[in-house]
Amino acid sequence: MASDQTRLNLSAGVASVCVALVLVVLKLWALGQTGALSVAASLADSAMDLMVSLMAMAAILYAAKPADEDHAFGHTSAEDLASLGQALFILVSAGVIAVASVQRLLAPEPEALSREGVGMGVMAISIVLTLALVMWQGRVARRTGNKVVAADRLHYLGDLLPNIGAIASLWASRAFGLTAVDSVVALAAAGMLALGALRIGRDAFHALMDRRADPSVIAGIEAIARDWPGVQGFHDIKTRMAGSRIFVQIHIELDGHLPLRQAHDIGAALRRAILEAYPQADVIVHKDVSAASEQQPNAK
Repeated sequence: MASDQTRLNLSAGVASVCVALVLVVLKLWALGQTGALSVAASLADSAMDLMVSLMAMAAILYAAKPADEDHAFGHTSAEDLASLGQALFILVSAGVIAVASVQRLLAPEPEALSREGVGMGVMAISIVLTLALVMWQGRVARRTGNKVVAADRLHYLGDLLPNIGAIASLWASRAFGLTAVDSVVALAAAGMLALGALRIGRDAFHALMDRRADPSVIAGIEAIARDWPGVQGFHDIKTRMAGSRIFVQIHIELDGHLPLRQAHDIGAALRRAILEAYPQADVIVHKDVSAASEQQPNAK
């Protein structure tokens, strides 16, 4: 079952990389044919998609790789380091596109575009390929519950708007000679790229600084522990993020008179329940004697 899920996740990752690579090549050719900044913005976005997809594949492969002697907690922090580099690259690309857009808007003579029909055709192909990809990623994410695939799918869904904007700007240039629309669309796309880069960089920074998991995840873990049979209380829940993994430590309070085997079984069952709810988690359960049982004499 686990190997089947890994193969499905890898199929989604391979499809994502292949689609992104095809789109980069097509849009690079379309940029040379049209000279449209909106196509350049879409090209930068596809280049970012390619890096994100490669990172997603690396995350899937790392998730299947066990920890080793030198990396007892796994290798997922490499995702965060790569994300910081990616965010920097995206910010630079967005800045270059924004500057070029403003220069064209302020130029005394608008720069004419060429072969807009070719550009619109390429962008239409991009939309079709992206839609096919997100449909497959959605199917895989529903079957495997892999959050990396789900996040990559959301990223590609967000790419549809710049592609549609590029088609609109090329059509306006071809039909009405409104070449300024291209620069406006490119400027808006650059802003979206910059916001995405800042979000990626922020999340990577927080993960590298061992920030806690999302409050909803912590609340979910608390709810599981609170209602678990045999657990009389819990405290000192500690979480941290590393790439796509969540590291969890929780202290549970048990009856001090329980046999060791029974106490172990309660903790192991609770750990399995948390892992079932959060498959990307790495959970350590500490067992403490509850204050109430310390005040009670041994039944024996």
